[in-house]
Amino acid sequence: MTSAPPLAERLDGLLFFPVTAYGPDGTLDPAAFRAHVRAGLDAGAAAVFACCGTGEFHALTPEEFRDCVTAAVQEAAGRVPVLAGAGYGTALAVRYARLAEEAGAVGLLAMPPYLVTADQAGLLRHYTDVAAATALPVIVYQRDNAVFTPDTVVALARTPGIIGLKDGLGDLDLLQRMISAVRSEGRGEVREKARGKVRGERQERRQGQEWRQQQEFLYFNGLPTAELTALAYRGLGVRRYSSAVFAFAPEIATAFHRALADGDDEMVTRLLDGFYRPLVELRNQGRGYAVSLVKAGVRLRGTDVGPVRPPLSEPAPEHVKALAALIEQGLALVGAPAGGR
Repeated sequence: MTSAPPLAERLDGLLFFPVTAYGPDGTLDPAAFRAHVRAGLDAGAAAVFACCGTGEFHALTPEEFRDCVTAAVQEAAGRVPVLAGAGYGTALAVRYARLAEEAGAVGLLAMPPYLVTADQAGLLRHYTDVAAATALPVIVYQRDNAVFTPDTVVALARTPGIIGLKDGLGDLDLLQRMISAVRSEGRGEVREKARGKVRGERQERRQGQEWRQQQEFLYFNGLPTAELTALAYRGLGVRRYSSAVFAFAPEIATAFHRALADGDDEMVTRLLDGFYRPLVELRNQGRGYAVSLVKAGVRLRGTDVGPVRPPLSEPAPEHVKALAALIEQGLALVGAPAGGR
């Protein structure tokens, strides 16, 4: 039986961050969630990141988290990798990491610790502990209270199990210095030394994982509506990005991703000016719109995934109306039929 390619090779396309579906009574709606994930897979998602920021990780109980990750894994059925979020304090982040592993996820997106603003040593220890808790490759999410120095990113890149950094900060000067520092330090020798220290059942299982095979440290543009800054990030060599738009308008997200890869500057510019910039301006009109506006978009396209949970609030009616018009405009720009999927 042929083994699956390393995870890094499977994260080069459109990365799908599904919303989490709730029913009229506010409880988890597994059927709607599965339908949403299935639609993303059918639209060509390269990977599914379940229960992350767009999926309201903060609002889910451990049991709901486990059920959602399990559902995503079952829907993907091995066609694409499924990664899951892990966050809060170290103990809970470890618990969520293990739940994700038990549910069948093949990787983790490690989100910032809850509430506290830690120093670099504390952050490094936190992510090292999360990475050591399972055999799953870990992508560390830089944003909010988890902002790293280049030296810390070098240390993260040297940590067995940590394969990449998702940047949600947007400081390109800092990111360039991180990339340069990691490139200058190298990773292969450190990984070889780390292998010699691997002990225990979990570490032995990890020896067969793709983090051992992957020498490149991965970088992702993780800003909300990452397409708007995709050209700037590509200038630093960061080509991978998360696409919130893919959750509700995969036709638009796919057209932009293809145009970017093909060097179709005319289409890139058309979508930046006619869809993505107006979308970001709309998103910036409300707190929490990076999640709630995406969820409204999914509902507008025909999948009833319910509202967001508190403390987030629903977008104002006029903003939902503006989003509907913007989706139609974006579909027209890429020549896709209007209306629901």
